[in-house]
Amino acid sequence: MRIYLAGPMRGIPKSNYPAFIEAAAVLRAQGHDVFSPVDWDIDNHGPQGCDASSFDIRAALSADLQWICAHADAVVVLPGWENSRGARAEACTAEAIGVQVLKYSASQPIEGNAG
Repeated sequence: MRIYLAGPMRGIPKSNYPAFIEAAAVLRAQGHDVFSPVDWDIDNHGPQGCDASSFDIRAALSADLQWICAHADAVVVLPGWENSRGARAEACTAEAIGVQVLKYSASQPIEGNAG
């Protein structure tokens, strides 16, 4: 299953990277293809990710929503996602186009096939 990982980042220590990294690893170990915005940040801006002063929320959200619309079989939301405007937009977009939104739990596997 192709999964987009959504959750709170802004205003959270280390931009919540540890939670995203752990969840992506767990989901990949279950056989899923995971798009994590944290992976994208690290790949494009280094291990510390994007500098908050140069972060362009419009560009980031546009790219993320395009990925969801074009590729996602599911959006998996991390704890606290309800308090994140970006994660709520990602979940609402998924719902609007008929892509399932699932809550992440390290102890509960996400059902579905890889790829």
